[in-house]
Amino acid sequence: MLILFIKFRWKPPLDLMDKSILKFYVLPNDLDINMHMNNGRFNSIMDLGRADIMLRTGLLQMIYKKKWFGVVGSIHTRFRRPLKLFQAYELHSQIIYWDNKWTWVEHKMYSRKKLVSSALVQTLIRRKGENVPTPELMKLMNYKHLSPETTKEIKHLEKFEPLE
Repeated sequence: MLILFIKFRWKPPLDLMDKSILKFYVLPNDLDINMHMNNGRFNSIMDLGRADIMLRTGLLQMIYKKKWFGVVGSIHTRFRRPLKLFQAYELHSQIIYWDNKWTWVEHKMYSRKKLVSSALVQTLIRRKGENVPTPELMKLMNYKHLSPETTKEIKHLEKFEPLE
């Protein structure tokens, strides 16, 4: 995370719908007992993709000033191939949909031009005691575009939203 914060100053800004691409190598502390990248480590790496989007769009600076914070509501991950020690891979992260409450981020990891894993992450921004409505957030960011259409997968996952 520290390296991401340092490097972001030299990267171009992102539009809210732009794709973030980060490059990594599997390190010894990423491995599980089967000697490939631990499934929990995938989630940690995806955190970096969302942080990169938030940093490069200016969202992170804005929510810190307001003392707001981001929350993950759900993560739906599909694993296709293992990542082995010192294997190079890329994380592609992109906001793909939002409604009044949730923002959905798609993460895809590639190695050797093959899909390794994909995930849909449901996120929101909170302030003291309540959620920040997405339209309010978009207005603060001067983002005037409408959300893309929802996907079949997001519609399916929304059926499993926790009771409030």
